[in-house]
Amino acid sequence: MRLKRAGNQLALGAKMFYCGDMALSDREQRLLAEMEEALSADDPRLVSTLSGATSRFSASIGIAIAALLGGFAILFAGLIAQMTLVGVSGFLVALVGVILLINSLTRSKSKLGLVGGSPKRARRSFTKGFTKGMEDRWDQRNNG
Repeated sequence: MRLKRAGNQLALGAKMFYCGDMALSDREQRLLAEMEEALSADDPRLVSTLSGATSRFSASIGIAIAALLGGFAILFAGLIAQMTLVGVSGFLVALVGVILLINSLTRSKSKLGLVGGSPKRARRSFTKGFTKGMEDRWDQRNNG
C-alpha cells in the first residue's frame, strides 16, 4: 500500500481522496511528526522506499552494467572490424564493468547488513577446520 500526497489530494493505490483545505491542529501535527519519527527509526528502508529516494548503489550498479554492455559492444565491434586494439579496449572496458558491479553489489550487501563478519576470519576458520580434518584422516590411515 503506497500513499502519495499531491496538493490537497491523497492517493491510495489507484483511488484518489480529496482532503479539502482542513488544517491539522497542533496536537495532530505533533502526533503525525512523532509517528513519522518512530517509523523512520523503526524501518528506514521502508521510509526510503516510500519516499522514492534512490540510493547511490543503484546508480553505481547501473553504471557498472552500462560499462559491461558497452565493453561487450566495443569488443564485438573490434572483432567484426578485425581491429585488435579496439577489441582489447572493449575487453578492458567490460572488465572494469565487472569489477565495478562486484564492488557495488558487495558494498550494498554490507550496507544492508547481509554480510556478517570479516571474510578473512571465516576463511581462517574454514582452513583450520579443513586442515585439522585432513590431519585426522592422515593419522587414521597411518595409525590404522
